[in-house]
Amino acid sequence: MLERILNGIDEAIHAVDHNGITIYYNRVASEHDGLTWEEVMGKHILQVFPSLTVQTSTLIKVLETKKAIYHQNQRYENKKGVMIETINTTVPLVVEGEVLGAVEIAKNYGKIKMLSNQLMELQTKMYKKDQSPPKQSPEVHFTLKDFITVDPFCSRIIAEASLFAASDLPVIIYGKTGTGKEILAQGIHAASLRSNAPFIVQNCGAIPETLLESLLFGTAKGSYTGAVEKAGLLELAHGGTLFLDELNSMPLELQTKLLRVLEDGTIRRVGGVTAHKVDVRIITALNENPEKCVMDSRLREDLYYRLSTCSITLPPLKEREGDIPILANYFLENSASKYTKGKKQLAESVFRIFQSYPWPGNVRELKNTIEYVLVKSQEDLITEKDLPSKFQTVDPESAPHESKSLRQVLLETEKSYIQHALSQTDGNVKRAAKLLQIPRQTLQYKMTRLIESQSH
Repeated sequence: MLERILNGIDEAIHAVDHNGITIYYNRVASEHDGLTWEEVMGKHILQVFPSLTVQTSTLIKVLETKKAIYHQNQRYENKKGVMIETINTTVPLVVEGEVLGAVEIAKNYGKIKMLSNQLMELQTKMYKKDQSPPKQSPEVHFTLKDFITVDPFCSRIIAEASLFAASDLPVIIYGKTGTGKEILAQGIHAASLRSNAPFIVQNCGAIPETLLESLLFGTAKGSYTGAVEKAGLLELAHGGTLFLDELNSMPLELQTKLLRVLEDGTIRRVGGVTAHKVDVRIITALNENPEKCVMDSRLREDLYYRLSTCSITLPPLKEREGDIPILANYFLENSASKYTKGKKQLAESVFRIFQSYPWPGNVRELKNTIEYVLVKSQEDLITEKDLPSKFQTVDPESAPHESKSLRQVLLETEKSYIQHALSQTDGNVKRAAKLLQIPRQTLQYKMTRLIESQSH
C-alpha cells in the first residue's frame, strides 16, 4: 500500500541508506532519470550517476552534514539525452541522533517553467499596447474605501495611503498575515494616476529563485534550453504598478537587481545584454518586521531604506478592538446572500467572544469565521454554539462586557514600559523602539493610542 502511494505521487522520490546505497526509487524518479528501477536499486548513487561527485551530490552532502537542503535547482541530461530541470528538497533521515539515510524529493521544474511561460503569455495578451486601455486593471478589485475601519490609527493609515497614491514613490507595507496588505496596495494603485494601467501581483515566497528572476525580468532567446524572447512582469507592468508580496523571501541577489530598477528604471532580461527602460511603481509587502529582516540578512539594508520612504505598518486585528464588530457585521451582510436566503444576526455573546479572541489570522480569519457560521447556523440568530470549536473554550459570560478593567491594566503596564524606555533614551523614539524590541512605527502607534486613551 505504501509503495503504491509513493508511486502515485507526482514527484520524484529517491532514498539512500547511510552508505549512499539506494533503498527506494519511485516511478517519477525513474522517468526523470531515464533509468529503470533495477538499474538503481541496491547500488551506490555515484555508481548510477557517474556525472555526480561527492561535492555535487545533494544526497551525499546531506548524509555528511546532517542538514537538509531545501528548494535547490538541478539541471542535468538524463540517460536518454533529455535535459531535465528539477527543484529538489533533500533531508536526512535521523533517528536518535544517528543518520540512517537521506531522501530527495524532486519536482519537475520544466513543467513549472512551461506553466510560468503560459501565464506570462496570457498577461502579455492582456496588456498588449495596441489594445485600448481598460478603465481599470483587471487584477484590481479594491479601493482604499474597501479597507473597513473606525480605528483612529488605521484611519490615519488610509489618509497616508491616499497621499502616497498621488506620488510615484515606492511603498513598503508591513503587517501580519491577513491584516489587509493587498487591499491597501490595490487601493493605492486605484487612487493613483496609474489606475488605468496594469496592477500585477507576484508572491516572492511561492516560487523558486531562478524562476522568480525570469518571471520578473523576462528571458532572452537561448538563455536556457527552449527559452524564447519574453518580457517579464516588470515590463508587463510598464506604466502601472508591480506589487511584490513577501519581499523578505526574495533572494538577496534578486533584491540587488530590484534596487537597480528602483534607482535607474532599467532592466536586463535573463541571458540578455540589452537594457530595457521601464516605468513601473513598486509596492512591496512583508509579514515580518522589516528591521528584523535586515538584521537577519534576509532583506538588504539599502533596499529597505530605498523602499521605506513611504512606509506603512498595519496593526493586527486584536489591536483594532473597535473594528471587530464593524467587520463582523460587514462580512455577515456581504456574505449572507451566498449561503442563505434569510437575514442573519450575531448574538451579543458572539460579539463578546470575538472581542476576547486573539485573532492570529487577523481580518482574513474573521471573514472565514463568519462564512463558517453562515453555513452552519440553521437559525436567524447566530449564537456561540454555531462557532468553530476553537471558540468553544471561551465563556461569553466570563468575557468582560466592555473589556475595561483588563484593558486598563494592559494600558497602564504598556505606558509604564514605554515611559521607562523613552526616559532611558532621552526621548529618542527610534532607540526606545529598539530597547522595547518593536518596530519604530509600532511604538509611535502605541504612543498615539496612549495619548488618545488619556484624552478620553
